[in-house]
Amino acid sequence: MALLEIKKYPEKILKEKAAPVESINGNIQRLIDDMIETIHAVSGVGLAANQVGISKRLCIIDVSTKEEKTPLIVLINPVIIEKGGVVEAEEGCLSIPGYTTTIKRAERVYVRGLNREGKHIEIDGTGLLSRALQHEIDHLNGLLIIDRISPIKREFFKKRYRKSLKAATSSK
Repeated sequence: MALLEIKKYPEKILKEKAAPVESINGNIQRLIDDMIETIHAVSGVGLAANQVGISKRLCIIDVSTKEEKTPLIVLINPVIIEKGGVVEAEEGCLSIPGYTTTIKRAERVYVRGLNREGKHIEIDGTGLLSRALQHEIDHLNGLLIIDRISPIKREFFKKRYRKSLKAATSSK
């Protein structure tokens, strides 16, 4: 197993729609193991394959460290089938370190996909699990949390982010 580098905004792969996993082979199993090790190393709640530079529809979700006693979930080719309710909450992203914002998301989602053994699974998520499922599936569709905020807030974020990148570069 290996720790993977988490890609940071504005890397191109984060804006691309990930390709379906065609075969759950040894490479995919290794990627799953490496993603699990990586998410635990950074104390994350979720991690999509494109966040580690692999354009595949695969994500790991582990909300057990935060509030819910839910086992770690490996989701391959996930699809949101149904949504219900609306809730606003603060969200951050491993690909945009140090930034959080309030995002509106469905209160409940019903998701279908495959587990790491290739078996069909269905997840009825609420609370943090619902938010994490939506966040990671957004990643697989090339969406970031900044794509879910108003255009004015997004422009403010981009200006501040460019300024922080310049400051970090000039201090080296």
